[in-house]
Amino acid sequence: MPPPLDARVPALLLRLDHNPFHHGALGAVRSLGRAGVEVHAFVEPGGAPLARSRHLAAAHRFTGDPTAPGDVARALRAAAARIGRPAVLVPLDDIGALTVARLAPELRASFLLPDVPPAVVEQAADKVRLAALCARLGVPHPRTVVPESPAAAVAAVTALGLPVVAKWSRPWLLPPGSGLRSTTVVTSAAEARRLYERSPHAGSRLLLQRMLPGGPGADWFFHGCFAADGTCLMSGTGRKDRSWPRRAGLTAVGRWVPNGAVADAALRLAARLGFRGVLDLDFRRDPETGAYHLLDFNPRLGAQFRLFEDRSGLDVVRALHLELTGRRPVPPAPARPAGGRRTFVVESYGLPSLPSLAVPRPLRPGRGEVEWAWFAADDPAPFAAVAAAWARRLARRASTAGETPRTAGTPVRATVRAPAHASANSREPVGNTKER
Repeated sequence: MPPPLDARVPALLLRLDHNPFHHGALGAVRSLGRAGVEVHAFVEPGGAPLARSRHLAAAHRFTGDPTAPGDVARALRAAAARIGRPAVLVPLDDIGALTVARLAPELRASFLLPDVPPAVVEQAADKVRLAALCARLGVPHPRTVVPESPAAAVAAVTALGLPVVAKWSRPWLLPPGSGLRSTTVVTSAAEARRLYERSPHAGSRLLLQRMLPGGPGADWFFHGCFAADGTCLMSGTGRKDRSWPRRAGLTAVGRWVPNGAVADAALRLAARLGFRGVLDLDFRRDPETGAYHLLDFNPRLGAQFRLFEDRSGLDVVRALHLELTGRRPVPPAPARPAGGRRTFVVESYGLPSLPSLAVPRPLRPGRGEVEWAWFAADDPAPFAAVAAAWARRLARRASTAGETPRTAGTPVRATVRAPAHASANSREPVGNTKER
């Protein structure tokens, strides 16, 4: 059994991405709060579900520019003054993790955080640098081209074969209202050219990537927490059983399934990088070679981390708190889910992802434990807030259906978003995608 968490040390969750329906933040609040930790978090104004959690001690506001380190530093100093004593700092998005790593020397007086070099976080978060890193370390990764001109973008499409996946290297820099998405499936050379020509407005470089075919059992993820000496304190591999949008999006239903190949690849990569703290990796199996390709390296807590709670009650965010407060857990060898099986379900994605109203096998009685993203018997208010938001959204759609006829020939652009994890990092998740 791991030692109890030090309830004298609070925690602050940092999320700079505006997304009031981020279920990963709620999972972190519940996990730490149930362990007796005083949990603070940056929360959007306007009644976000997270603010209604009984496990949240205080909500903080961020009103500056999330890409400006000075604004982030001021917000963190203000939060530290309110908290009144050193707190464990937990970034929940890529820009937050990157900024905290850069600001670490000045933050250590007020916060406990892993000693991870900014260069390591930058290599992981920047998609162009990640592709180069994988090539250097021999980690399987979808073939990627970074075009330097419109003509090179067209040539890349020809070389990779249609369709291809287009990604912006630093999606958190995409300006609001630009119409640009972090990830796009490109189906023609002309589309690739047009997308490249938007590069000056995107804030980062465009990369074109071979699309790996998906399918049942193809998509996997790894979550882990690494100590100051590199020891993996807690980890797990999960399989994405259902996604939303179907076959190409965020995890709607995932299961904790041991996968030695994925775990070995993740642990080798973390060791080679010297990564410290919590990470979330996404893999897809190449049906031609059987290799697991790294799609994304998220140097922070992943949204579905609560899937990986072992028999002792340990998960990666609790492991991080234990490590930073000097109460390192003895890592199990290996961790196993309580009850033998464990399934994670995001209610707002899970039901739309079903091809019919039939209850999927992992959710039927006797199939092991289910961790719901929103519902919890001891903390019902956030689920009620989400359900109410979805009801309002469906009512608005029903009331406006058919009011605006579409002009003949006008293309329909279907955008599926979270009801209010839709961020610059996760907009329109398609193709070789990441998890939030």
